[in-house]
Amino acid sequence: MSPNVTRQRVIALYKELNRLGRDYPDPSYDFNGRMRRMFEKNRDLTDPEDIEKAIKFGEYIKNETLALYSLRKYRHLKRMYYPTSLDEGTEGKS
Repeated sequence: MSPNVTRQRVIALYKELNRLGRDYPDPSYDFNGRMRRMFEKNRDLTDPEDIEKAIKFGEYIKNETLALYSLRKYRHLKRMYYPTSLDEGTEGKS
């Protein structure tokens, strides 16, 4: 794969992860800071195999983050339609 295509893939992955990090549920985790440090650490890679491995790891992080967001949405919807046991006990007391 040519260096320009690899560079474009890395930049696109960085942008996607940066956008995903804006809505990360735990602000104390510093998703964007960790992501930036990860990219800076791998900046000097020259072996195509190592570069591909780093890209695959970044894509894995992206997919896991998307799964986390989907789970968060599902849990929110579940709370909206199915009250928790604590809410059930307080409904009739008002």
